[in-house]
Amino acid sequence: MSKSFSASYAAAGVDITAGYRSVELMKKHVARTKTAGAIDSIGGFGGLFLPQLQGMKEPILVSGTDGVGTKLKIAFLQDKHDTIGIDCVAMCVNDIICCGAQPLFFLDYIACGKNVPERIAEIVGGVAEGCVQSGAALIGGETAEHPGMMPEEEYDLAGFAVGVVDREKMFRPDTITEGDVLIALPSTGVHSNGFSLVRKVFTEEQLAGELGKELLVPTRIYVKDVQAMAEVAKIKACAHITGGGFYENIPRALPDGICAAIRKSDVRVPDIFRKIAEAGNVPERDMYNTYNMGVGMMVVVPKEDVDAALAAVPDAYVLGVCESGEGVRLW
Repeated sequence: MSKSFSASYAAAGVDITAGYRSVELMKKHVARTKTAGAIDSIGGFGGLFLPQLQGMKEPILVSGTDGVGTKLKIAFLQDKHDTIGIDCVAMCVNDIICCGAQPLFFLDYIACGKNVPERIAEIVGGVAEGCVQSGAALIGGETAEHPGMMPEEEYDLAGFAVGVVDREKMFRPDTITEGDVLIALPSTGVHSNGFSLVRKVFTEEQLAGELGKELLVPTRIYVKDVQAMAEVAKIKACAHITGGGFYENIPRALPDGICAAIRKSDVRVPDIFRKIAEAGNVPERDMYNTYNMGVGMMVVVPKEDVDAALAAVPDAYVLGVCESGEGVRLW
């Protein structure tokens, strides 16, 4: 037990002993995420990881960082903090898998108005669950108490992930040609983008009720889905559909001269997006340029690999086709 204590710092609003209590409470969650390369380091100054690179010719490290954004406001209204960490992990590892990399480890950063150890442990529990789902080890993090920067009951959450892929197994968007097929991996809803608009079109009362519960469903983690598909099909590219929706994210996975042709009738749009559009009178194009519209990840495979790819992920479906042009053509 640490003997560290500062009455003056506590009077200023920072309880360092709460930080020690938080670390103790989160250790059981961290233990769930331990992988072969993880080295015990929680409570130290740096996260330690010994990568297993045997069999790789040219291992390339891939990193990603992100936060949860204003979806946190829904967590505050619902007073539910055990799933928001999944969102944080998902926003990082779903980016990493877009080039074929296996996430290795993750670190989180929590800034809070007041350190309530039990709440911090709930948040980290969600982070740990996200790490388990993606096969990453939670090897460290930071909790910072910021009195006066935000209300005592609020916090911000961000994370950082590192993965690895052998160069020869990286996805190659430059090999995409006309006729290649776009496959959709469904989302669990709004995921973690567009919540500033969500909070504008719905009332606080709605967000604190059943609608808020629906919106708080965590972001789907696609690491194992994409890996399963890559085992049986040649994945040329992936696009994680986040803020900016179809129009911003899909073109990032396509080479110059190739357009993603998608019939809107083929997009399986969950009802939550209809609710948002109707509540805010949001034009359809703005919806597709803000939200995932039910497609959390888009994968490009050759036509001959479509059946195998669909069989690998049961709820995947054909979204569209690659054709000559630029950007996205929705009709």
